[in-house]
Amino acid sequence: MSRDEPLPRILGTRTVYEGWARYLVAEVQLPDGTRIGREVEDHGSAVAVLPYDPERRVALLVRQFRTPPCFVDGTASVLEAPAGLRDEDDPETCARREAFEEAGLRLPVLEPAGRVWSLPGLSTERMDLFLAPYRAADREGAGGGLAEEHESVEVVEVALAELAALAERGELADMKTLCLVQTLRLRHPELFAEPSRMSSGER
Repeated sequence: MSRDEPLPRILGTRTVYEGWARYLVAEVQLPDGTRIGREVEDHGSAVAVLPYDPERRVALLVRQFRTPPCFVDGTASVLEAPAGLRDEDDPETCARREAFEEAGLRLPVLEPAGRVWSLPGLSTERMDLFLAPYRAADREGAGGGLAEEHESVEVVEVALAELAALAERGELADMKTLCLVQTLRLRHPELFAEPSRMSSGER
């Protein structure tokens, strides 16, 4: 589509459900004048962060029940990077809050890894992604999520080499986590090298 061609336009929306998220039907006018309806799930922006320990070569993830995967095929839990909705704060503040609530981890440094649409065909969710180096001493809380939100989050430390193997086998099922693991592999490939292959200068 060239810049001179007319663009699709949203003429209006109507809300069909409002709860934790809003569900809208948008009336869209296409460049040829045709009008169509499109559903929109609207719950706002989010963040996800992959904490990794460069010395011990592990990442801190969470495992939790997710209703949609269970509905689709009975999946009992999903291995994920800590994540959450932004509410009114900035992405960095939100990422640090989610890391502490879910994993009990204080994050001194955040490495931006992009801002992406999670599901552009349906959802308004745009997610800020971060990598975050940490040390064992940065684990100051128990994690586990918020009881009042009925979260039951298991904190899991996974070797980076194992995460790479899961990605290679197509077994890292959560998209945001897969994106973050692959980004970490691109930016810091030395963290995934076999220890026996490292020279003393790389340790």
